[in-house]
Amino acid sequence: MDEEDFSENQEVSTTLVRKPNLELRKLLLFKSYKSRWFVLLVLCLLNCSNATIWITFAPVADQTAQYLRVSLDLVNYLSLVFMVVAIPLSFGATWMLDTLGLRVTLILGSWLNMVGAVVRYMGLLVQGTSEVRYGVVMLGQTLGAMAQPLMVFAPTKMAALWFPDHQRATANMVASMANPLGILLANIISPLVVRSSDQIPVLLLAYAIPPCIICVLATMGLRTSTPPTPPSASAESAGSEPFVQGIKLLLTNRAYLVLLLCFGSGIAVFTCFSTLLEQVLCVEGYTDDFAGLCGAVFIVCGVVGAGALGLYVDKTRKFTEVTKVNMSLSALACVAFSVVSLMPQQKVAVAVVCGLFGFFGFSIYPVAMELAVETTYPVGEATSSGLIFVSGQVLSVLYILLLQALTKRLTESPLSTCGDTVLSWKVPMMVMAGLCTLSSCCFVLLFQTRYRRLEAEEEAKYEAEQRVAASDGECDAPSA
Repeated sequence: MDEEDFSENQEVSTTLVRKPNLELRKLLLFKSYKSRWFVLLVLCLLNCSNATIWITFAPVADQTAQYLRVSLDLVNYLSLVFMVVAIPLSFGATWMLDTLGLRVTLILGSWLNMVGAVVRYMGLLVQGTSEVRYGVVMLGQTLGAMAQPLMVFAPTKMAALWFPDHQRATANMVASMANPLGILLANIISPLVVRSSDQIPVLLLAYAIPPCIICVLATMGLRTSTPPTPPSASAESAGSEPFVQGIKLLLTNRAYLVLLLCFGSGIAVFTCFSTLLEQVLCVEGYTDDFAGLCGAVFIVCGVVGAGALGLYVDKTRKFTEVTKVNMSLSALACVAFSVVSLMPQQKVAVAVVCGLFGFFGFSIYPVAMELAVETTYPVGEATSSGLIFVSGQVLSVLYILLLQALTKRLTESPLSTCGDTVLSWKVPMMVMAGLCTLSSCCFVLLFQTRYRRLEAEEEAKYEAEQRVAASDGECDAPSA
């Protein structure tokens, strides 16, 4: 399909050669290609698959601990390794996206994702001590963690390079929400498959098949990092700032630093919620199936909210207003969850609060990433959004370790479905709500910015129109 589209562009270009104005030709050649949907599909599948690998064990933490014969903390580390590994590798991932391009980055990520999923399953077949089997499973998780930044950083880059300005936020939303969709699938599939601890190998086999298919699709299907011609004015200069210079510009941009810390804290809170949900709810007698349902409600509502916000922001360009309102409402939902999650026999209230938390919180992720690009243009999209993700990963590690340290072992809990280890999460949940509220308040009060990318595009469009008008005036003037 690209060859047909490109031939059409060549015909348009041939017609325009007769006209003297090159800026007019450039404006008319801003064209979007049908192949952009395939690139979007591959990125969505990669993000979804990698998220299922990340959160595989969280909904069935107790059964995993029993099967591998390790503590619950070690099971949490299987999820935590994604945050730890992403921190040092994130800078390399942003450099790859802005320097080597989208194609190389996504293909490498697909191979790491596939090998990690296969190694996890093979680890359960190893004959040896529980430490050896756990180590091999952790190796597989680590390989998947190495793939994560290559995929998670890509949506803003992909949207900027392949989609026109009126579709960028929506494309970014779709690609970004594939990650929570993977979390949703894991929250549903893991409890359904694992009814007892001896079904853990079946679960890992089920999660190993899709990455193999997606890897073939990415390797064979992705032929180029960019379309033949740019879809917008900003796409022509995407990543124009050198990587190191871009980092320096980001660190001197006050608005970006506020976004970096406040939204990074928000990402950390949602990571804590996804990782610890089952362990928090089981203390009050809620089953793994119900915890998986709450995780599903959380993500489905987030995807619905993200879809609505993406379309709204594409039309209105109100990035800042939407982010501030939703961060405030998500803080209120987090406070509500910290209260109702400690109450037994309140399934409806817990599910509703999880839905509200997802709708207001998860939905702002793609909008905030677009806001980061607008705030920092012309710094490369992967660099500006990538550092925010790094901030989220660093704070996720700190928050999870902090919340785990604040738990207290309960001597008795008659309602518990947690297995042998029963912990009180009352103080950790209050602390999590406080951190979410603090970051939201700081963002609302301190964040102010211009939309630099939109301004640059409007300026380029205006200058081109002025030159077209001047050229037309010279052509219409009578010759001497």
